[in-house]
Amino acid sequence: MIIPIFIPHDGCPNDCAFCNQRTISGSVAAPDISEARNIIEEHLSTMDGKADQIAFFGGSFTGIEEKRQNEYLSLAYEYIKKGMVESIRLSTRPDYIDRETVERLISYGVKNIELGAQSMNEDVLIASRRGHSVQDVENAAAIITDSQAVLGLQMMIGLPKDSFEKCMHTAHTFKKLGAEETRIYPTVVLRGTHLAHMFENGEYVPCDLETAVSTAAVLYRYFKENTIEVLRIGLPDSDDLRQNYVAGAYHPSLGEMVMSRDIRNRIEEQISGENDITLRVNPRFISKVTGNKRCNIEYFAKKEITLNIIPDKYVKEIYIEK
Repeated sequence: MIIPIFIPHDGCPNDCAFCNQRTISGSVAAPDISEARNIIEEHLSTMDGKADQIAFFGGSFTGIEEKRQNEYLSLAYEYIKKGMVESIRLSTRPDYIDRETVERLISYGVKNIELGAQSMNEDVLIASRRGHSVQDVENAAAIITDSQAVLGLQMMIGLPKDSFEKCMHTAHTFKKLGAEETRIYPTVVLRGTHLAHMFENGEYVPCDLETAVSTAAVLYRYFKENTIEVLRIGLPDSDDLRQNYVAGAYHPSLGEMVMSRDIRNRIEEQISGENDITLRVNPRFISKVTGNKRCNIEYFAKKEITLNIIPDKYVKEIYIEK
């Protein structure tokens, strides 16, 4: 029940190696206040009851001219005061946060602040032209958690100079910083970016789909076990994204693939020497257990292990009968 308003690249003078916000958001220009109001009204008309949040995504919200920020926030706050929306969510850069800014955001009903951290490894940030440091992320996270707002930290997999170990370091640091939410974005090379130039010149080798899925599955499990909600895995599918795709770990069902891999990993950890396994599975999770194009079934079949899946609405997710 989130009403998304995309403000692509507004407020962000930095040009990260991977970034093409227009392609990622599917938007060309930020909506004016009238257009933003229409977006909110249109979404509310399709909802049965109160919306959870109005969310300002894309770009760097707190880098926009403050007057425009306040116009957007005032509009959203109207609906909070009317009891039609619960709160506001926004995303921004770590180096565009200070205490005064966060206090102002909260006064308008902002509850969740997401930071595009991407990595907690200095060499990865520099190679990716992020334009901020690890210290910037740490400082911003401390300000947000001190304010009692919900801290979200977004990360990317497969950036220049990245590795599995560095991704896990980022995840561990997110926990230490008090993140309650995260998004996991495997790097996709898009036309018109510096990363595309690096790829074409042989200076960068993108993360393949299998590596991205296996890495993201481990990250997903780590975050779940540490009560950090994973809001999204992978970029949202769009015509613009497919048309501008050059290379990297992109798949329209990437999130489903990662969750299926996590389930496969958990099943494998719990069976030992058995070749006929009975699983009681909540019907909502059956597609994740079988996997994309039945990949989990085939994976275990190659190991001469049969999975017998029994739908059971009383099971929370999966129960392996012993």
